[in-house]
Amino acid sequence: MIHERFSALIRDRARIGQPTTRSWVEHGNLSVAERRVNRLARSCFDGSPSYHASVTLTPTPAELSQYVKRIARSVGFDSCGIAGAAPIGRSDYVREWLDRGRAGTMQYMHKYFEPRTDPTLLLKNAKSIIMVTLLYKQDGVETVGRSTPHEPTNRGRVAMYAWGDDYHKVVKTKLFQMADRMREELAEAFEVKACVDTAPLLEREVAAAAGLGWIGKNTLVLDRKLGSYFFLGGLVTTLDLAPDTPEVDHCGTCTACLDACPTGAFPAPYEMDASRCISYLTIEHRSHIADELADRMSDWVFGCDVCQEVCPHNRHAPTTREPRFQLRPPSPRLDLDDVSTWTIEDYRLHLRGSAIKRAKLDMLQRNARIARNNASS
Repeated sequence: MIHERFSALIRDRARIGQPTTRSWVEHGNLSVAERRVNRLARSCFDGSPSYHASVTLTPTPAELSQYVKRIARSVGFDSCGIAGAAPIGRSDYVREWLDRGRAGTMQYMHKYFEPRTDPTLLLKNAKSIIMVTLLYKQDGVETVGRSTPHEPTNRGRVAMYAWGDDYHKVVKTKLFQMADRMREELAEAFEVKACVDTAPLLEREVAAAAGLGWIGKNTLVLDRKLGSYFFLGGLVTTLDLAPDTPEVDHCGTCTACLDACPTGAFPAPYEMDASRCISYLTIEHRSHIADELADRMSDWVFGCDVCQEVCPHNRHAPTTREPRFQLRPPSPRLDLDDVSTWTIEDYRLHLRGSAIKRAKLDMLQRNARIARNNASS
């Protein structure tokens, strides 16, 4: 209704010779509802000097997609891509991956297999998935890279993604801000579901389909400009948006990540055996870690960045602009002696608001023992 009223207003002014320029559209005597449509029209403005009577203000899927991407940038995301809401192309691979025990003890990965591989089951009448990235890379911190003989042996490394505030809250807050802006400024009614890591959505598969990068040989999403030090978030929506073209693979003949993995977690390019990954072992695996793997964990106590550190696409990747991801104690290295004596109250106090709390206290203390043993051997 709003679209028709505003289109008629444009046609009437054009017929009697009154201006329909962008200036008039921006400053004309319009109702609040008409101004809402107007904002969308201006956001999709193609640069021509005036609106003509033949212009329709019902946005196309392509115009809506561009508008959504502008909102994503305005709330602080680093990139945004659109994928159609459809079953992922590698559902058979995911099933085989689970059946072969590659998920280790992460039994939750076996749940909700259908919505994991078919995002249309996450939201009724879903048509599109808006995927976004948020960088977390930090430079100038001496602990990036492998430990050296000159570094203290009573410190354990933390993966860079957990150096700041818990990314779940940061990314989800931005997704909610994005959805609120869309509801405020779009005339079309729509539904949306925000997904950040914990929802049964295979973010990497959808991000690759949305053109945000390609899935590299280390199974992470890689972007030629952004690298791989970024979080993914998604909005499953009933909006009909124009999908982006998937990125081509730029790994080439490089095997740096495969060669550098300390525990041999990549049985083949583009395949990960999570049960051997240091990130899995330090964060998800709740019980004893086999000596054969523990001996290769070096001083990592929470996560691992090795396959990202050696990736050529991360050499010149930009750093984060998000202040909540800036370094906060006790990262980037945990004092192994302190962790070994933490009480549950200490654990909660030191790790309040941190993603490190994904690992329970007994797990961190187990990891600290392994790191100390590796340092002394």
